[in-house]
Amino acid sequence: DLRWSGNPFSGSEVMTVALIGFALVLVLVLCRMPIVFAMGLVGTLGFAFERGGSIFDERGLKAAMSMVGRQVTDTAQDYGLSVIPLFILMGLFVNKGGMARELYAVSNAFLGHLRGGLSMATVLACGGFSAICGSSLATAATMSKVAMPEMRRYGYSDQLSTASIAAGGTLGILIPPSVILVIYGLLTETSIGKLFMAGIIPGLIGILLYLGAVRWTVWRNPEAGPAGDRVEWPARRKALRDVWAVLVLFFLVIGGLYGIFDVAPLNLTFSPTEAAGMGAMGAFLIALARGGLNWGGLLEVLKETSFTTAGLFAVLIGAQIFSNFVNLAGLPNALIELVTAYSLSPMTVLMMILLIYIILGCVFESLSMLLLTVPIFFPLVTSLGFDPIWFGIVVVVVVEISLITPPVGLNVFILKGVVGDVTTGTIFKGVTPFWVADILRLALIVALPTLVLFLPNHMGGLGH
Repeated sequence: DLRWSGNPFSGSEVMTVALIGFALVLVLVLCRMPIVFAMGLVGTLGFAFERGGSIFDERGLKAAMSMVGRQVTDTAQDYGLSVIPLFILMGLFVNKGGMARELYAVSNAFLGHLRGGLSMATVLACGGFSAICGSSLATAATMSKVAMPEMRRYGYSDQLSTASIAAGGTLGILIPPSVILVIYGLLTETSIGKLFMAGIIPGLIGILLYLGAVRWTVWRNPEAGPAGDRVEWPARRKALRDVWAVLVLFFLVIGGLYGIFDVAPLNLTFSPTEAAGMGAMGAFLIALARGGLNWGGLLEVLKETSFTTAGLFAVLIGAQIFSNFVNLAGLPNALIELVTAYSLSPMTVLMMILLIYIILGCVFESLSMLLLTVPIFFPLVTSLGFDPIWFGIVVVVVVEISLITPPVGLNVFILKGVVGDVTTGTIFKGVTPFWVADILRLALIVALPTLVLFLPNHMGGLGH
């Protein structure tokens, strides 16, 4: 507990101090300071101010430096966080193994002959790739290389082609395994296994609504997605056989996590870290067996995993430093007292929180937004009686929306970097129907929490 009994601030003064901190972070980010440094700097100075009454007070500065050092050490030594590099490693090995092309081929075999079918196949392939990757940006970047040339060959419009990839890529942080859900679970001490299971139905709903967005687009403009060639059943069956590696990996990771192997004589139940390790090893062996991995490729994968993990850990440390400051200032308790004083209904408070997330999504990238806000909103949400598993999925769906929301929209910029000759304005215009589909999905899971909680409430062996 980082709150100080000598804290001179209370009530509206607590809100003022914390809001000033948020404003400073926002200003620094708009001035192009990396989010990790903005959160770390404001968090450190704010912590010193709270401890000593001034950012120049020696006692406050010593306390702040001690807090920063302890936060860095604790994060580096946290065994639970080892699941992050393992899932990243798994996703990179999956990419080397060529499994994205197999997923697209089987989706195209069944849907490609329909109007807009190649875009629908792209969405389905993104959903399948998400089940063995865990990263939205990796999903979007990989599928753009696989699907974009095929859609252009059949004369698909750039708007529909790029939009289906950008939107389909967002499924990577919801369909398990998901790095974002892992981080949410670690931040809130919520079961990662139950979070993974809770993401399945909303992920499937997202796929269905995205398919509807494609149909809507080609209904309004048939030339945007011409029908492709029909694939006969023998070729379809061959395409289905080719995705065995994807099914094996998904079964290994998700099945192990949920206790499928917890039967005699195996009696094995994986923790999230063990499941990630098994998945990374399985993906490595598959990539190696298929000849997609040599010494140079292995070093490239390990190097990219190290850089990505270091970046994630740096943002996590910066966010935790800032979180320590706002907790010391008493902001979470002040918010609870404010809601109580004004007798606001839980649903009204939730709508206000979601609105804040959507606004922040226009400025912040997804992980930073999650790390910045969850430590503040989570105590308030749980005090109002909302289920922490359900709230985690709601937050991730809102974060998904931010990935295709202008002006930041990271998936859009990733796609722009890979494709090159399509403007961001074209992509943003194309994702509008998918953005509407995301809002509809968000409304569904808010109105019907059972869509999220049904699977985790009816599956055993998830308390990991």
